[in-house]
Amino acid sequence: MPADAVLPGRIPLVLGAIFAGLFYLATAVLLVGVGARVARYARTPAPLVIPTTPAPTTHAGVVVRMFREVVFFESLFKGSKWSWLFGWLFHFGMLIVLAQHFRYFTQPVWSWVVMIQWVGSYASFAMFAGLAGLWARRVLVDRIRYISAPSDHLMLALLLAIAGSGLVMKYGEHTDIVSLKAFTLGLVSFDWQPLPADLPLLVHLSLVIILMLIFPFSKLLHAPGVFFSPTRNMRDNPREHRHVAPWAKELPERSGSTDGA
Repeated sequence: MPADAVLPGRIPLVLGAIFAGLFYLATAVLLVGVGARVARYARTPAPLVIPTTPAPTTHAGVVVRMFREVVFFESLFKGSKWSWLFGWLFHFGMLIVLAQHFRYFTQPVWSWVVMIQWVGSYASFAMFAGLAGLWARRVLVDRIRYISAPSDHLMLALLLAIAGSGLVMKYGEHTDIVSLKAFTLGLVSFDWQPLPADLPLLVHLSLVIILMLIFPFSKLLHAPGVFFSPTRNMRDNPREHRHVAPWAKELPERSGSTDGA
């Protein structure tokens, strides 16, 4: 067989090995990085009771408040209706798209993943529209443009490129889904498989790898960070219970009064 005929056949094998290695590296960085940040958040003391009022006074009330914050973006809704709309469209669309992608990593595909496939098309456009709206807000609104750093624009551009390349694969240049699923299943079982040499697919996967690598060091850490926000996860009970930070408990008791009379 001529060498020029063998080389194109080896390209999917080489691509499969390269992207498999990159995905393993990116996954390790993502898990270790996010885990380290979460551990740091958990160790950070809260010296004062500072929940945003009106705040719940019971643990059950805090759980309900966190649920409203995580699912409905309650504080963002109170602050800016347009930011809430675009932010909720982006996050809800991304959630459905990520859930839809489980079809590539499971065989047989889970029943609930099959059930939501029809929503995927709408979710993809919702995700893209939400990101576009958030980026337009950073450009068109003066007070938001003033506090926007280059990293904010780069992160939105990266997320938009991921969503856009996914839409291109779905509605433009279709990739070999069978080969792609074989590759993703091989990632899970550590059995590397060839990867289709489709440009939109390679761009999409490369952007996803970049996102995974920079996630632990970016503002996207607000995803786990919201659960550690003292303005949201604390009870409004300073009169009923004295709040003492863990580091303060180790200090010796001071005798006598320090109040000036």
